[in-house]
Order: sequence, then structure tokens, then C-alpha cells
Amino acid sequence: MKKIEVAAAAIIDHNHVLITKRKGGDFDGLWEFPGGKIEPKESQKEAVVREIKEELRFDVIPKSHLTTIQHAYPNFHLTMHVYICEVKSGKPTLTEHASYQWVSSIELDTIDWLPADISIIPILKDYLKSHPSIK
Repeated sequence: MKKIEVAAAAIIDHNHVLITKRKGGDFDGLWEFPGGKIEPKESQKEAVVREIKEELRFDVIPKSHLTTIQHAYPNFHLTMHVYICEVKSGKPTLTEHASYQWVSSIELDTIDWLPADISIIPILKDYLKSHPSIK
């Protein structure tokens, strides 16, 4: 089975998390944490910064590693490294996604997530509870 390794960003601003909606493909219309494939000789943090710049046209600073999850999709196995990030500069501009939104911790449970991203939610909610004053 094909293996894919990605880095994703849990971008937090004023206690809200940025999420993006997929456009096209097998997972059209489902929500995810933005990010993408890690390039050869690229660190996980470098991949997060590059992917957010490419996909959303703004800059983030990866602050800490939140979790790494494994998920078996029918056609591939995914390893996703998730980083807590803060906005460095700019505002999101859509280039590849159908939509984006900033959601609160409570709203995280109401989102129609990609299957792999669902397992991140309880970990992220615990993080947000223990860091209530994140800007």
C-alpha cells in the first residue's frame, strides 16, 4: 500500500482554529487542517510553513508539535504530523480550497471532517483547554 507523509497546521488565533474545506477529489466538501506532503530533505515544520504559504498565501510560525496520527485509507496509508501554529503575517487567501473558517473549540465537534482529521479533535481540544489565552 502507498504511504504518504504530511505535515498539517492547527493555526490558532484568538482561541479559534483555522480549518479548510476540500475542493474536488474523493473528499470534496470535507473539512481538514491545512497542510500537505513533506518534500525530500524538508523538515516537518518547513513543510507546514511552505504548504500554508502555497495554499493560503499567508505566513505562520510552527510553535509546537501537537500530535502525529496514522490513518489507513482504502488506497494509501497516511502519517500526519500536526503542529500548533500562530499567524506571523497576512490573512488567508484561498487558492486550492473551497472555503475556510475560524472555529472555536466547541465548534470542532460539529464539523464534517476528513476521516484522518477526526482523531486530532480531542487532542486539540485538550490543548486549547490547557492554553486558554492563546492569541
